[in-house]
Amino acid sequence: MRPPQPGDADALLALASDAEVTRWFSWGPYTDVEQPRAYIERCAWQRERGEQLDLLIIDRERGPAGITGLSEFNYRDRRCIVGTWLGADFWGTQVNRESKAMIAYLGFELLGMNRIGSYSNPENERSTRALEAVGYSREGVLRQWHHHGERYLDVNIFGMLRDDWRASGQAETEISSDGTPPSAFLQAS
Repeated sequence: MRPPQPGDADALLALASDAEVTRWFSWGPYTDVEQPRAYIERCAWQRERGEQLDLLIIDRERGPAGITGLSEFNYRDRRCIVGTWLGADFWGTQVNRESKAMIAYLGFELLGMNRIGSYSNPENERSTRALEAVGYSREGVLRQWHHHGERYLDVNIFGMLRDDWRASGQAETEISSDGTPPSAFLQAS
């Protein structure tokens, strides 16, 4: 995984132009390469400010697979939220499991978080199962939490604590990291 770069816009357009991929999001599907270009530019700005840390997931054999990242940072309480989306060709593969292991390592080990939460729409069973499969605990439902088009949708709230992660198989995954997280995230942690 690495931060998305301007040269990744075409690959992100190809992945997120599928309406099923973006069905549960407040954005998408992408219809023009300018949309992922604007997203990539926004990512750089959000990284600099310590607001959001999105990373491009790259499959070793097939290239870009999607995006995962940490947001909604609360440094006082040592918590944040993980969000992930994958192109349809990567659904049901090990890409989600591997990217969640890497993002947990980033959040818990490198950024010092104590809790990583996540959301899924109750109707999005694939996302819900994927979170549970990597060790996130379903904690409840936030009613009308997400504004989507003209509707407000409920979301499941999930959480993983640092101790849960350490006790899970995820913490045993061998992770290597080149470089350090952006300074804005380290200064706040």
